[in-house]
Amino acid sequence: MDAASGTAAAGGNLRTTTAPDGRTLAYAVWGDPDGFPVMSLHGTPGCRLNRWPDEELYRRFEIRLVTHDRAGYGRSERNRGRSVADEAADVAAIADSLHIDRFGVSGGSGGGPHALACAALLPDRVIRTSCIVGGAPFGADGLERDAWLAGMDPENVKEFGWAEQGEEILAGELDREHADAVRRVDEDPARLLENFDLSESDRAQLRRPELAQVIRESVHEEAANGVWGWVDDDLAFLEPWGFAVDAIRTPALVRYGRGDVLVPEAHGAWLAANVPGCVVKVDEGSGHLGSDPVTEIEENMTWPRTGAPPAGAVPPNDR
Repeated sequence: MDAASGTAAAGGNLRTTTAPDGRTLAYAVWGDPDGFPVMSLHGTPGCRLNRWPDEELYRRFEIRLVTHDRAGYGRSERNRGRSVADEAADVAAIADSLHIDRFGVSGGSGGGPHALACAALLPDRVIRTSCIVGGAPFGADGLERDAWLAGMDPENVKEFGWAEQGEEILAGELDREHADAVRRVDEDPARLLENFDLSESDRAQLRRPELAQVIRESVHEEAANGVWGWVDDDLAFLEPWGFAVDAIRTPALVRYGRGDVLVPEAHGAWLAANVPGCVVKVDEGSGHLGSDPVTEIEENMTWPRTGAPPAGAVPPNDR
């Protein structure tokens, strides 16, 4: 059974349910209560508050958006040692708590691989999935280390170096990184990624008032119980995902930006070449954060609801 809470500290419409292993999962529902359900998976780091703050946008597109704190983030309990594949069971549990049988899935950045996990492991429930600026598998199952890190901003390279040194070092460093991010965001949300050599497109997105609101809300909430979700994401990305990407049969959209220095385009290109039958959209003038959020949200939500690809997307038979 799910429960609801309206505490301001928890960011409003907080709901909880229980994972198959007994952990608490926190989630929120936005948009059209009668609309097509889309499970939206936040990035690394992030939380259930990562969404477009004007719910009318989702109502306009007839979307019932369900966001949640992935394991270890926000108010969801940690699942230490989790793999990317473990997200599928959590998504299914949240859908069950809402009495949703079939749904779409959309994952951005660090949520992208987890969206693909749902596509692979919940084929009878996931209608379509979107992987937006998501990373490729690391190592023998995807891109070898040098190729995986190529084109990535030094800040990200440094972070994954900590992950290679193990949980203890990574946790200490990310705890410090998060505290620094909170201080910057409290002064100006546009400073969230100020240490990164971002594209001008990404810098412009960080100046948007809507994104500033969401950054202010989420940067505090994502580590409500520590940085363990972030820690476990980084560790999981360097290990086998727990499913074979080439076994995905659910229709998928793979979308990535040419100017992305957080998840470089080589990751998107690898996914485009290895997710069977996927539709591919390359955003030529964009980095990690896109360039036209309203249009991109419409495209990314329309795909799971109707199967209509974004303008300029390339279907598999044309590649």
